[in-house]
Amino acid sequence: MTDKPITDRPIDDRSASENAPQGALPSDAEVEASILAMARAREDGKSIDPSDVAKAFGPGENWQRVLPIVRRVAVRLAKEGRLLIYRKGKPVDPEAFRGVYRLGLPRED
Repeated sequence: MTDKPITDRPIDDRSASENAPQGALPSDAEVEASILAMARAREDGKSIDPSDVAKAFGPGENWQRVLPIVRRVAVRLAKEGRLLIYRKGKPVDPEAFRGVYRLGLPRED
């Protein structure tokens, strides 16, 4: 067993969908862990696509059902200062964005 918190462990795309009952949606905590792990795995300054997070939880077209959860969790993390939401490459207000967006970690300067 590792001493790292669960949010620092890499996400295995297969385990998320294979371990969940058919049709079950992931919890906010599971989605949060996936968002943060995927964002940390990116090179500095690179963002992730929310659909990639959702696809980690749903085979076939089921991932689309997870997108609202990804968005809700991303907004909460952005309000907490733990995540940035980007639209057209620029950070946006988590309460007022629409359309296509990406997710990234705040830069540590």
